[in-house]
Amino acid sequence: MSKVKAGGSSKNVHDSPGQRLGVKRFGGQTVRAGEVLVRQVGETKQAGPGTYMSRNYTIHAEKDGIVNFRQIKTRRFTGKTAPRTQVVVQ
Repeated sequence: MSKVKAGGSSKNVHDSPGQRLGVKRFGGQTVRAGEVLVRQVGETKQAGPGTYMSRNYTIHAEKDGIVNFRQIKTRRFTGKTAPRTQVVVQ
């Protein structure tokens, strides 16, 4: 028989830092070209005119201007429309 009592596996030991996601420049703020406007996981907000989306879904300003957010309806694969926020630089 074993002399030592069985030690269970430890839980809740993996500690990863936060990803610092979210909106970085808000509506009405002036931005320069290339600035990060929104960091996100997946396409929760869409890139509109004056912006572009990088590989990790980060939305950047394409030109200098003022940031605006507007609500649009996006059509999904099933045909259902879903409301989305579009980021625009004017």
